[in-house]
Order: sequence, then C-alpha cells, then structure tokens
Amino acid sequence: MTDGQHAPDSFYDVLVVGSGGGAMTAAFLAARAGLRTAVVERTGFLGGTSAYSGGACWLPGSAVQQRAGLPDSTASAREYLDVVLAGDADWSPDPARIEAFLAQAPQLVEELEAAGVPFEWLPFPEYYDAPGRVPSGRSIQPVSITRDELPAEVAALVRPPVERDRAGQGGRRTLSGGQALIARLAAGFVEAGGTVLTGHCVRHLLTEASGGGDRVVGVWATTEHGAVELRARRGVVLGSGGFEGSDERRGEHGVPGDVAWTMAPAGTNIGEPIAAALVAGADADWTGLGWFCPGLEQPDGGGSFTLGFRSGLMVDRSGRRYGNECLPYDRFGRVMAQAAERVPSWFVFDSREGGRLPAIAMPEGDPEAHLAAGTWVRADTIADLALHLGMDAAVLVEQVERFNGFCHSGVDEDFGRGEDEYDTFFAFGESPGPNRALCPVEVAPFYAARFVLSDLGTKGGVRIDAEGRALRPDGTAVPGLYACGNAAASLFGPFYPGPGAPLGSAMVMASLAVRDLVG
Repeated sequence: MTDGQHAPDSFYDVLVVGSGGGAMTAAFLAARAGLRTAVVERTGFLGGTSAYSGGACWLPGSAVQQRAGLPDSTASAREYLDVVLAGDADWSPDPARIEAFLAQAPQLVEELEAAGVPFEWLPFPEYYDAPGRVPSGRSIQPVSITRDELPAEVAALVRPPVERDRAGQGGRRTLSGGQALIARLAAGFVEAGGTVLTGHCVRHLLTEASGGGDRVVGVWATTEHGAVELRARRGVVLGSGGFEGSDERRGEHGVPGDVAWTMAPAGTNIGEPIAAALVAGADADWTGLGWFCPGLEQPDGGGSFTLGFRSGLMVDRSGRRYGNECLPYDRFGRVMAQAAERVPSWFVFDSREGGRLPAIAMPEGDPEAHLAAGTWVRADTIADLALHLGMDAAVLVEQVERFNGFCHSGVDEDFGRGEDEYDTFFAFGESPGPNRALCPVEVAPFYAARFVLSDLGTKGGVRIDAEGRALRPDGTAVPGLYACGNAAASLFGPFYPGPGAPLGSAMVMASLAVRDLVG
C-alpha cells in the first residue's frame, strides 16, 4: 500500500517493527550508528514476551564466559550445534546462518557491553547431552537495573513481569532478566535519539518498484487515531514476534497448543507483519513450529510456563506416565504433543511442600483458587484422586507405586529421570534414594494439577539469509526488508539448544541486519 499522507516526522532511515529482544537490539544498534530509527510497537508497552522471560541469552564464545572461567568457545558451540541440529531427518540447518551466528555472537556481546549493556554468566544447564556442552551452561544474562537509573519515559514503557502484567499491575522497582535487557536497550536507544511509537499495529508493508524488484520502503499501521504511513529510507526490520496469538494461523501451519495457553502477552503476536512480508514477496519456512513447554492451566483457562519439577509425576488422561518430567521444557512439550490424550495432562504430587506445586510456574496462581476452579484436585488417597479425575483408580495407583519404587531405588527404569545434569539442576527434594530428581509421592493429601501445552512463541516465519535479509522463493533478497526473532524462520529449526536460544539468535540476527543496513 502506497497511498496516504506523509507528515514530516513520518520519514526515518530504519523502522523496527516490534519491541522484543531482537527488535530492541536492532533499534539500539541502528540508532547508535547514527541512523534515524523508530520502534513501531502495537501495544502500549515495550518488550513483548522477552520482558516475561528470564533474560537468558545463548551467545557463545564471549568475554562474559571467559570472565567466568567457563570452558566455552566458538569451536565448542559449533561442535554442540553440529550434533544437536542433526537430530531431525526432515529439517536441515543453514550452515551459512549458523556460522554467521557463531562468529557474530561474541562481537555483539562486546559491542553491547562497550555501549553500556553489561552481562553476567547465568548457571543453567544446556538442553542436550552432546559434545561441546558446557557444564552448568554457557548462557549469559543482562545485569539488573532499577527504574530510577532509567529515563522516565523508558521506565514507564517496559512491560511488567508476567504475573503482574496478567493481573493488571505495574512493574517492580528492580528490573531483572528479560526486563533488564529491554530496559537497557530501550534506554540506550532513546538516549541515541531513537523514537518509540506505541499503539501502532503494522498491517502492510509499503513497496516501490526498483531495479531489483519491489523494494520495501515503509509500513502502513493502524492507531487509535486512524491509519498512518511511516517511511524507511534504508529498510524495515521485522522483530514483531510470531503468530502464536492467532488461532487461524496456528491451524494453517500445524502448530499444536492453543492461543489461550501461549505465553505471549494477551492480544499480541497475531502474525500480520509476517503475512505482510509474504505479500511483499518474501518466502517462509514453517517447519520449526514453536518453542514449547508444559503449561500449568490457570483458572481463567490460560497457561503458565512451567519448569524445574522437583517431585511428582505427569500422567495422561488415562492415568499413565509417559515421559521424563525433568526434561528441558521444550523437549517435554514436544513429548506432550505426540499424543492427543496427553493434552491436558495431570501432574500428581503430594503435600511435602505444603500443598504448593513442586515446580517453577510463572505464574503459579493461588492453590485455593485452582482447587475451586477444578484446575487442581485434592484427595486423601491416590485412588480417590483418580476417581475425581475420571481415571481408572487401579491404573493411577499402579503408576504412582511404580514411580515411588524408582524413587527408592534411584533408577527411573522407564524414562531415565535424573540421569542428565539438567534433570537434577532444580532438584532439592527429600528423596530416600541416591537420585535427587526422584522424590516419591507419599505424603497425604495428594494433588493433581491440570497441564496443557503452552509455548513461548511460534518459530515459523520469514526465511532470511546470513545478513538477516528477507528472501524470496528464488533465494534472492527482498530489498529493504529484514527479519529476526520469531518473525523469522528459526535458526535452530525444531530444536532448542539451551537457555536463551530464542533471545540469543534474535539478537544476533538483528545485529547482522543492522550491519547490512549501515553498509
């Protein structure tokens, strides 16, 4: 779409659509490079799902890991990815993009730290037992910051943490994790002269004929005051997230789960910018599907990202256990998705933690509210619990007794729980056996919490090259169009290598896009 009026402030060098970790990295770097840059965000807050995250960034080979004395390097990360990403016969990584990521990751960290965005090592095991894995993980995170250290306009714009945002509450004084990342990048962006445009929903890309085919020259967005056109002299970077908020698009591309269960902020990530890119000539790759996780179902029907199970067992609707509950969350989510009877599942646990869920759920919610809504069930015996759940009592009792036997012996004969570093990272249960990840379900009363298949976003999107440029079906670049994060087809396909892989890959591809834009 090319018609409309152009106000004097509608012209920029770079437009960045979205405000998550990848988008804000692009905006920060472009503004610091002297380019007139605007962030175009559909909501009233900055950060998207990145602001809900723990802020881990999988950026191998940087000075941060060196300062922490880790046995990390670009070479070991390459070795690790070579094995992990070879695990799916139906998908192959793009070697050029992987090499660009590995080469750029340490350079990006160096540039961000030099520009006032400090990082520190975050102990958190990587998700696969493969050569090149770093014990206790190689992920890093931004250093926390307080609101009074930020420009006032930035402090007011950072999206609150998920448990407060969903409750309509404001953020805390100290911003950590993903909030710290967004806050620091946004502060640097504003201080470099960048413009933040909230309440702008990008519906279409503006194109003009050029020698190499249609060139993207801006965006068409809707606001509460009407439609506007914004022009970009050098290019548009899509960092707008995936399409996890659209039932229609999820169904079209075979993404399991449900809009109600996604961790994206409510009403966001519908996928219009991705669709606009396809209209402008870009190609897409949908094979990665999503970044999945078991989701604790909330009384309102939503899902909560859950990890770090310390005790208990997950069973399907028939009462049968089907996997290692301590798997990394994306891997367990994909196990959930393999059979219809696993969604919803029920997590069976006891009272050893006073009736609280023996896991990390963000947010967990109030146990009494869960019990009143039926998303949790409580009973004095496992047999009674089964009856409340509509299961065969004999089946559930046998499964719990079998699991308890593994806890006492220390060996999970069915699914190997506790054999990997990740399995025991969160474990501090009172296990009677030698395996810290195996803690029996023995202390009455007993509970069952309903779990659904949640996600941290979809992975399918615009196909890009090693410079972050959007590609046409014939492999040529769409002039003026770039993508990063979940708006782009995932660098890692159906795999989730370690904590911070979504943020790390988004940030690196964003930086490569800006490098190309700057020329």
